[in-house]
Amino acid sequence: MTNNTLQSIQNIVPVEQKKRSSDPVQAEYEEGKELLEKNELALAAQAFHNVLLAFEEKDDQNGIANASNQLGHVCLKRLDFEMALRHYQRAWDICDQKNDPMSLLALSNQFVTVHQGLQQYPEALNICLDLLDSYYKNNNPEGVVTTVERMVGIYLETGDTARAADGYRTIASIHAKYKHKNMAERFREKAQALEETL
Repeated sequence: MTNNTLQSIQNIVPVEQKKRSSDPVQAEYEEGKELLEKNELALAAQAFHNVLLAFEEKDDQNGIANASNQLGHVCLKRLDFEMALRHYQRAWDICDQKNDPMSLLALSNQFVTVHQGLQQYPEALNICLDLLDSYYKNNNPEGVVTTVERMVGIYLETGDTARAADGYRTIASIHAKYKHKNMAERFREKAQALEETL
């Protein structure tokens, strides 16, 4: 039995809003991330640009890398792949200098998307191969599967159906290894469907 009476308006507690940082630059950075999530790209770009300038003034390399990364995300959503590449490259250079492998891995994934958007398919595939190497070394089958799926997408975009089918078979074998029978079968069927179009 359900209770259909409405709660009294006086008893409703307002949702607690996230407290902004007392640092105005950090607060604007957080606001930029929220605007980006809401797809308010012009406002997000303005916020991150302001943040970038503030970090440059302080010569805060971590801040510059983070702001550049976020500006790359904004450009990616705008499908401005050239500008996204510039922002991500700036973040990459700083992370590489600081020997930050986790950030470099995340940026590598963004570079795949950028190069694919620029139709620079060999570059995108080369980065995927580097990612696969990293995921294999770190025993990350989820990362391997995700990367092979991205490669399949690139192969399909370039009309290389045979390699796309091979990619699906690779994914199927990984799922089979981990006893994911239904997933393995699904990817085998995808490979077979592609092969039938050859």
